[in-house]
Amino acid sequence: MSYRKEFRSTKVEWDVPDDLPQVEIDANRFRQVFVNLYTNALDAMGPGGTLTLRTRHNADALRVDVTDSGSGMPAQILDRIFEPFFTTKTSGKGTGLGLSVTHGIVTKHGGSITCTSRPGEGATFTPDFDSSKLFWP
Repeated sequence: MSYRKEFRSTKVEWDVPDDLPQVEIDANRFRQVFVNLYTNALDAMGPGGTLTLRTRHNADALRVDVTDSGSGMPAQILDRIFEPFFTTKTSGKGTGLGLSVTHGIVTKHGGSITCTSRPGEGATFTPDFDSSKLFWP
């Protein structure tokens, strides 16, 4: 993401445990998931925001929280954000496909993705996976 000037002025916080187990995933697809989430976060925050990546795991699940310090979203928008072609961005700034594609990739890998947000409080996108479908034996 360093090609975007906004990213260079964004504070990135990592909360990723050292003991994360290896998982079997489609690396290219998951790169797309996180690029989509980071791109949306940068668009919501603009320059100088904070992007936090927090990962947790236990015997049952692997969870990743991607949190931005952007403007947040009202509930009526949250109900639609994973719909294809839904966007709140101005014309020419987005297609409305990023979150729909992200949702598809996550669910195809046996996971789910949610978003929590309130106006003025940023947003947290959370891909959540059943460990039995991801962890290597």
